[in-house]
Amino acid sequence: MTTISISELQSNLLKYLNRAQQGDPINVTSEGTLLATVTPPANPASIARIRLEKLAETAVIHDVVSPGGEVWNAMQ
Repeated sequence: MTTISISELQSNLLKYLNRAQQGDPINVTSEGTLLATVTPPANPASIARIRLEKLAETAVIHDVVSPGGEVWNAMQ
């Protein structure tokens, strides 16, 4: 993570926005105090993929094809 002063950000805004877009978060400070962190925009597809992978770790898959033992009287 890169840390820069606000004056450096103002002087080279496009450069630092491009770096953030590439995945390098940037902390912006003023007189040593953290003001903000510039990060790349969230990618909904990758967020969904991460959530799905976490869900898959705990998922239990059962046999959904074999009869379950319930009696259905569909002809009533």
